[in-house]
Amino acid sequence: MESVQATKQRFGIIGNDPKLNRSIEKAIQVAPTDISVLVTGESGVGKESIPKIIHSLSHRKHGKYIAVNCGAIPEGTIDSELFGHEKGAFTGATSTRSGYFEVADGGTIFLDEVGELPLTTQVRLLRVLENGEFIKVGSSKVQKTDVRIVAATNVNMFEAIKKERFREDLYYRLSTVEILLPPLRDREQDIHLLFRKFASDFATKYKMPTIRLEEDATKLLEKYHWSGNIRQLRNIAEQISVLEQNRTISANTLRGYLPNIGSNLPAVVSSDKKDSDFSNEREILYKVLFDMKNDLNDLKKLTMELMQSGNSQQVQKENEGLIRKIYREDKEEEAIPFEEPITPTTEVLQITPSETIKKDEDKYHFAEEIEEEETLSLHDKELELIKKSLERHRGKRKAAAEELGISERTLYRKIKQYDL
Repeated sequence: MESVQATKQRFGIIGNDPKLNRSIEKAIQVAPTDISVLVTGESGVGKESIPKIIHSLSHRKHGKYIAVNCGAIPEGTIDSELFGHEKGAFTGATSTRSGYFEVADGGTIFLDEVGELPLTTQVRLLRVLENGEFIKVGSSKVQKTDVRIVAATNVNMFEAIKKERFREDLYYRLSTVEILLPPLRDREQDIHLLFRKFASDFATKYKMPTIRLEEDATKLLEKYHWSGNIRQLRNIAEQISVLEQNRTISANTLRGYLPNIGSNLPAVVSSDKKDSDFSNEREILYKVLFDMKNDLNDLKKLTMELMQSGNSQQVQKENEGLIRKIYREDKEEEAIPFEEPITPTTEVLQITPSETIKKDEDKYHFAEEIEEEETLSLHDKELELIKKSLERHRGKRKAAAEELGISERTLYRKIKQYDL
């Protein structure tokens, strides 16, 4: 059996990480058999090397080796690509075509990004794995093939099975042996080795001196997250080799080539926005608007009592709770710019009855308008109410907020929300 070190030299694999060595060792051990293998790992970790090792060390090494990127083939043609088709099977099928499973008979097929296969194709593939049989598109004749399948994916297969995007029975047929390749960030001691190899290759390719990293740049390179793994490292090595005049690279220079250098922590993002979230937001908005309307009606009622009794002090005492509710400030909100200091006030109840009558007749004209314009949406009612109040008070937010029965801070938020 070929050693791990000899295999790495033969296939140009750089690194001495124990996890990498274990993956290569598993590939060497499984190669002489016909067991199906599933190679997993993040994009860019070099999964394509494992099926090459398995094929070259197997008894099929003189047969054909075909690598198929399942994610790059359109869903409508992938069955034809894999299993072939008969003449006239579909529009454009002007002749009979042999698929990869027929051509690679006696050899190995590497199905890269197997997690992207359509469900209908997964059923066909499962049949090949179980008894070596397939049927061409447009044919009724069953054909046999002797093909070893090595698959690879960067998809979380259990999540895909849970969401019914991948068949559970096919997963277990493919993953008789599963080989996991570690991400580059988990191979810290291999990062500089790989960078030096890439730098040397590009120096030869572009006929220029090899770039070298200073000690601080090497440490930065080893601590970086490398979300794109080996592919990203190679890309950055090529950029620096071509663009930098100085062939000794400092940490400051290297930072210019490392994206998101200040934020290597992963972000948790929800992929699904549920309809119930929008429903809850609408319900909250409706409640706020209805509460606002109720407050306006209460103020109108209070004003009418004041007009009828003429005793502002008595009405103020009886409705002290309502006054506090209308003019309270939310102390937890952030400070916002405003035109004049905002203080709770009850001056509306301390002016003369004649002035109160005139002021409040104007003030609650809007409440009557809202009730009349029932065809408007709640959003439009709120927007119209704010616009009219601001126009009436010539843009003075404090006066408009008092008129609307909300705090100036809330009004300021609404102005920003509606871009008034």
